[in-house]
Amino acid sequence: MHLALEAAEISHMNTATDQTQRDRALALLAERGMARLRELIGAGVDEETVSRLVRRGEVVRLARGLYQLPDAGFEAEHSLAEAAKLVPKGIICLISALQFHRLTVQLPPFVWMAIDRTTRKPKVTSPQIRFVRFGGKTLTMGIETHVIEGASVRIYEPAKTVVDCFRYRRKIGLDVALEGLREAVRQRRARPDEIVRYAKDCRAWTVIRPYLEAVVSDAA
Repeated sequence: MHLALEAAEISHMNTATDQTQRDRALALLAERGMARLRELIGAGVDEETVSRLVRRGEVVRLARGLYQLPDAGFEAEHSLAEAAKLVPKGIICLISALQFHRLTVQLPPFVWMAIDRTTRKPKVTSPQIRFVRFGGKTLTMGIETHVIEGASVRIYEPAKTVVDCFRYRRKIGLDVALEGLREAVRQRRARPDEIVRYAKDCRAWTVIRPYLEAVVSDAA
């Protein structure tokens, strides 16, 4: 009799613990949009509870160690938020940054992300990320932080993005860099003097100068 009562009490305690952890997990995901496993563990939710929630369909596993509620609305920049969660030290750049700032009609099949040249390349299978290595000021200047689906996403501002596109024109195409430059000036998302400053700091002024002068002349 006593053993039966103890077993019942233990079962009740386990059920209460599971419910508490479930509530914590769902609350955290509702607040942040998506969360990594270590964030959930830090909130007092163990890995087995997360696995159970996934099996029940209450939580969706986006990628290894990254979770979201199934009814969370996907914004157009969902892949950027996902990439930022998986690689928090990375910065969205090049065509992905152009697309975010509405400076191109291109829709890249993967996320372009800058990382420090000394950092080990992260192993990420989903979403697809194309990494480029920046160093010194080219990595750290011109960064904005935007909140997408509850995630803090670091993205280079328009003027810096345009300059980076000219620096990597052989990878993304000169036509894409020119489109970004024209749209940035036309939409007044970047002032010519800002582009000049970033171009000089990134040692790309010689390359971008004739194109910028032509675009400014056409816009006059």
